[in-house]
Amino acid sequence: MINRIKQFFIETGDLSYFAARFFKEALKPPFEFKELLRQCYQMGNRSLFLVGITGFIIGLVLTLQSRPTLIQFGAVSWMPNMVGISIVREVGPVITALICAGRIASGIGAELGSMRVTEQIDAMEVSGTNPFKYLVVTRILATTLMLPLLVVFGDLLALFGSALLENIKGGVSFQLYFNTVFNALSFSDLVPATIKSFFFGFIIGLVGSYKGYYCKKGTAGVGVAANTAVVMASLLLFLVDFIAVIITDIFYEL
Repeated sequence: MINRIKQFFIETGDLSYFAARFFKEALKPPFEFKELLRQCYQMGNRSLFLVGITGFIIGLVLTLQSRPTLIQFGAVSWMPNMVGISIVREVGPVITALICAGRIASGIGAELGSMRVTEQIDAMEVSGTNPFKYLVVTRILATTLMLPLLVVFGDLLALFGSALLENIKGGVSFQLYFNTVFNALSFSDLVPATIKSFFFGFIIGLVGSYKGYYCKKGTAGVGVAANTAVVMASLLLFLVDFIAVIITDIFYEL
């Protein structure tokens, strides 16, 4: 038990140092814009299908589960308001972040872990290039920039799925549905969700890069790096989301 607690604090300290090094390297030229754009394409464009399908199904499921209860209370007209606010505030960002943690964080951990095991990172250091700036900074920046866009895309498809089901079951037109949703939403719903999406992306890139960059020797270490990257990123996502909800609730009370 004591060893686990000690390991937890050591891991926290190493991750904090890794994050501090990222900010130091990110602000120092030269900047790897070409590699950054390539990573944005890899992480953003290739995640669209998975995020879109998941968002669409989430919208369908949320509507199907909520509709019978709202009918019992005679409040089925509140369906667009409830689904829209829940998806934009909480469900959309968290589900999208978890999907990206499973796909992107594990991919970064496995990729950088393989480079560490095959000594490619060591070769870059010997040749005089900065592997941290080229490999780590670009990936963390890419996830930080791409995740909010993926969240917006997932939210839109989730709302479309909910609107489609309401159109089939309740005869609600798409125009009426989306007008009701957008009238129910305010900047106090959109701004916190957008801000925490940036933090979610930063955590996914940071944890994946950290686990891969310091991967232990051997092919088994690559699998461990990919697996622990997903687990740690998911736990940190829930922790950051909890903190964001507390802060948002304080502002609502003010």
